[in-house]
Amino acid sequence: MGKEKIILVHGATCKCQFGTTPDILQVKTQKKHYANDNTASQQLIATDREIGQAFLAGTFGSCKMMNNNPCKSVVSQWINFYDKVTLSNGGKILTNESKAICPMGGGSPCIEVVHHGQQAVPSAENMVKAKEEIHSQINPFLNPATSVEHDLFEGVVIVAVDI
Repeated sequence: MGKEKIILVHGATCKCQFGTTPDILQVKTQKKHYANDNTASQQLIATDREIGQAFLAGTFGSCKMMNNNPCKSVVSQWINFYDKVTLSNGGKILTNESKAICPMGGGSPCIEVVHHGQQAVPSAENMVKAKEEIHSQINPFLNPATSVEHDLFEGVVIVAVDI
C-alpha cells in the first residue's frame, strides 16, 4: 500500500536535492480553491501551473550544480501531480508526492516536498468525538463531556423590508 496523498497548499515547504536550505511554495496561479481552510483565506491549493519563480525566497541556498554559487530556483515542470481533477485555472493538484524539475538540476526532478503546508483546523465535531482521557492530558482546563453547544443564531431576528 502506497503512502497517503496529501494536497499541497500555499506555504508548503520544499527542498532541492542540490540546495542547502528549504523554501516556501507560493500559490500565485489561482485564488479560488482552498484545502482544509474553513475561512477560505490562507490555504490555496497548489497546482502544476506554479511554474517559474514559485518560491518565497526564490532560492534553496547554495547550489551544488552551480559550484555552490547562490541558487536561483526556477520550476520548469511538475511531475507526479493528481491528474484526476482539473481546477478552474486548468491546473492539476499537487500532492506530497509531487516533484518539480529545475533546469539547473540537469532536467531531473530535484525539488521535493518536505511538508504539505496544511494546518489542521479543529471543529465542533472534533470536540464531540474527543476521547476524554486523552483530551484531559492535552488540555486539562476543558472537559469535552461538559462542553456546551451554543446556537449561533440565538436572539437573531430576520426582518423583511419592502423597498
